Amino acid sequence: MAILLLLGVAAVVIAAHGMLTVLGKQPFSQPFTNSSNDGELVFFTGTIEQATLTKNGGHVTLRIRNISVFIPSQAAQGYAFQKGQQVTLYGIVETYRGEKEIVVSSAEDIRIG
Repeated sequence: MAILLLLGVAAVVIAAHGMLTVLGKQPFSQPFTNSSNDGELVFFTGTIEQATLTKNGGHVTLRIRNISVFIPSQAAQGYAFQKGQQVTLYGIVETYRGEKEIVVSSAEDIRIG
């Protein structure tokens, strides 16, 4: 009986994981605003005003509509960010040096074009 119960729970968890993967982050995110709270999952769309490679680690910092977006090196791989590109991204709001920024966690959270 315990094994059947364990298999049933495993099946539910696997099905839920598959369903959440298909849905993506969009249903769980809010549009970014200046009043977004730290830790909140947000989406943000705009035109890149500035793209800067950090001095250490190969991370990328974007400036979009006067908002800072931090993209760690593993998420930025394969992208060539340029001024004027239209981008939509998902990330977590954090406060860095007194300024709100969006931190992107993976390459799947970035859409260019």
